[in-house]
Amino acid sequence: MVGSGALLRQCPLLLPQNREGTAYEGFVTAQGRDFHIRILLPMDFQLKNARIECSWHLKKILHGYQHILKQRLHSCPDLVSFMVELKTILEIALKNTQDLHIARPPEYYSCLVRDLEILGWNKVAYVDSGFTTIKLKAEDSCGRQHLVTLKLNAKYPTEPPDCLVDFPVQFAISWMPQNSLIDIYNQFLAALESLKEFWDAMDEIDGKTWVLEPENPTRSATTRRIAIGNNVSVNIEVDPRHPNMLPECYFLGADHVVNPLRIKLNNNMHLWDPEISLLQNLKDLLEIDFPSRAVLEKSDFAKDCGICYAYRLDGTTPDQVCNDPRCGQPFHQACLYEWLQGLPSSRQSFNVIFGECPYCNK
Repeated sequence: MVGSGALLRQCPLLLPQNREGTAYEGFVTAQGRDFHIRILLPMDFQLKNARIECSWHLKKILHGYQHILKQRLHSCPDLVSFMVELKTILEIALKNTQDLHIARPPEYYSCLVRDLEILGWNKVAYVDSGFTTIKLKAEDSCGRQHLVTLKLNAKYPTEPPDCLVDFPVQFAISWMPQNSLIDIYNQFLAALESLKEFWDAMDEIDGKTWVLEPENPTRSATTRRIAIGNNVSVNIEVDPRHPNMLPECYFLGADHVVNPLRIKLNNNMHLWDPEISLLQNLKDLLEIDFPSRAVLEKSDFAKDCGICYAYRLDGTTPDQVCNDPRCGQPFHQACLYEWLQGLPSSRQSFNVIFGECPYCNK
């Protein structure tokens, strides 16, 4: 559920439309202007599957920022933090929209071209025709490719550009009027190295296990749902600042399979060794070997939902499993919720609904 008090403080004009807290409508405010917005959350409150509807005017302003908003939906833990990110992006977009109409002095272009020449054109991935948006490319010490997008306003270099990156943490630059693009680039390189261990850990997981979600993880994604076996997986949330520490773990699957894993994790927690890799630690604590990409296919774990007969539904995969060991059929949470709501025999307690399995009637 969303922290209603925190949301009210951040967006006092955005109000819940139902008791469940899955629909919000109202206005988001930036630079003294109000923009109409509607947010629809799924029943499991997963932001990555939220739907955002906004006025044509707001849609036009945010046109060039869709990929950043999509990343933020995947990486923000709750609606409050996403709304903070949305307001920040909206402020940048509004500022850049206004800047497009401000005539830039000749010194702006001469200064910018000089900076780019000193930096080296080989580090430039993209420049728009108005020299207001620049993308710089860099390689970290492990050979991974990264981009930083700079949105420059008419007062550059007196004021710094806005920097947009695919990072799991905020990238804040220090800037003085005498600084140049080289200073930003060097700070970008330093930030890449500070996140090296985090990306190393995530790359090892992506390369050696079957990751069920997210399907194509961005560099800012801090969660991975890793297949353990048929209809059982673990969702981990890694702290990018401390990637060698024990991550938050949430098991998905039938109770008879998941409970022994929970017990092993709790009993072996003291064995966690920050000197060895995150993946090896997980194997040691859970006393398992994750299914190998070399031996098994993803389809071995991708069992379709027993209600809609599809694997992926609006970006989600089946994560609810029948507890009966003889059944073990997986379902999408949304499908199962809808099914159980329609059964006269099911009962609901707060936000938990109880009923019979559509497959085995247990």
